[in-house]
Amino acid sequence: MNKYYYPAVFQKETDGFSVWLPDVPGCISQGDNLEEAVDNIKDAFGLFVEEEKANGATIPAASLPGDVKTEEGQFVALVEFDWAEYLRKNDTRTVKKTLTIPAWLNALAEEQHINFSGVLKSALIEKLHA
Repeated sequence: MNKYYYPAVFQKETDGFSVWLPDVPGCISQGDNLEEAVDNIKDAFGLFVEEEKANGATIPAASLPGDVKTEEGQFVALVEFDWAEYLRKNDTRTVKKTLTIPAWLNALAEEQHINFSGVLKSALIEKLHA
């Protein structure tokens, strides 16, 4: 799954907003304004998902926004989290891949000083619509 949608509870503070995902234990953040609070809760959720995936754990199901209980001064908004976007932004590691191509294609590419990694990366981005 590449996209997750969770209800987030926002609370206005003296300076900005607190925000948390009631369905995700410990997923709490804040921001000086609403936009920053949304960005920060997405980052917090991304760290949670990374940890859960690394441990083989299941990501908890999201509640319906209308089922989330709030207190006075709080409101609920649905937050979209895009896993692929998070990885593009935060996972800058490179991975070595071994591949096989016909010798004649390799010779032509080398004559043209083609960067094989660059071509493969571009082709994968295009193919995966990433």
